[in-house]
Amino acid sequence: MERKAFQLGDIVQMKKNHPCGSNEMEIIRMGMDIRIKCVGCKHSVLVPRAKFEKNMRKVLRSAAPEVEGTAQDGQ
Repeated sequence: MERKAFQLGDIVQMKKNHPCGSNEMEIIRMGMDIRIKCVGCKHSVLVPRAKFEKNMRKVLRSAAPEVEGTAQDGQ
């Protein structure tokens, strides 16, 4: 099974809703544990990585900038 790809700053959809009703979370810290912040009420939770990967459905918005063409020098 392929590991889910996510990174710092991504907005992800979780399987269960937060008590405020939102199921969108922002990844604000990564390591052995992952800290996620609710997009709806801004409450943060520290979750073990294995539990996070199990309960994450998909990445809604990636923090990585879209790469299109080449970057211009200072313009």
